Amino acid sequence: MPSKYLLLILTFICTLLMFITFGTNVFNKPLNTVLGYVVVPFEKGISKAGGWISDRSEELVQIRSLLDENAALKEQVAMLTEENTILQQNKYELNKLRQLFELDEQYEEYNKIGARIISRDSGNWYSSFIIDKGSDDGLREDMNVIAGGGLVGRITSVGPNWSRITSIISDNSNVSGMTLATEDNLIVSGNLHLMADGIITFSQLVDSQDAVREGDKIVTSNISDKYLPNILIGYIHTINRDNNNLTKSGYVTPAVDFEHLSEVLVITDMKQQIEED
Repeated sequence: MPSKYLLLILTFICTLLMFITFGTNVFNKPLNTVLGYVVVPFEKGISKAGGWISDRSEELVQIRSLLDENAALKEQVAMLTEENTILQQNKYELNKLRQLFELDEQYEEYNKIGARIISRDSGNWYSSFIIDKGSDDGLREDMNVIAGGGLVGRITSVGPNWSRITSIISDNSNVSGMTLATEDNLIVSGNLHLMADGIITFSQLVDSQDAVREGDKIVTSNISDKYLPNILIGYIHTINRDNNNLTKSGYVTPAVDFEHLSEVLVITDMKQQIEED
């Protein structure tokens, strides 16, 4: 068949189908059926995919917002933590200064100067340490040092702006003391090994009447050549009778916390000066 006739026939058929389609609904039902099986599931899939993408997008926005909020909260927590640390340090220093003030009032008969500890020897205990005051501040060797509840030790060497303190818990320390209740004399000796249990030793206690009890206060005695009288050393922890049956010895719990020291008071009055006065 010539192509022109074929084209004419196809044009006629297309025109006829157009009129039938626009003028009748003969093709609507089959077409709707095809759309129901093909297009609708496809549209549902697209709708679900779009909803999932929208939900994920909202979640990403929420996550970004939460991350920003979390970063701001972390910064706020860090700031509050720093402020809290500063407040705790101030509270700690205030308590220390309050203790020193109470100690200053307790020994008001002596002249004193405050000092801060700037270094100490190795170990857990402040058996020997250096303070930030020296001869320029009027300090001299053998001046007594107190802190916390009582006697810390004495100055053993002095520089222009520093002083070394040897405490009563040092192994080479011996302090002439007496029981406050009975005024019986004894010798308190340092012992760094025993300080792990929070005690040091005493000896040469003459207690013929067995009047001294555990818990009694021990203070510096009047016969001490280095230490001023009536400064609290500690409390009797344990009493043992010596083999000679004449004297007693035992252990003392120091009044000062020698594991935590930061500030001390130096008594500028010396034993020799007071005796001369």
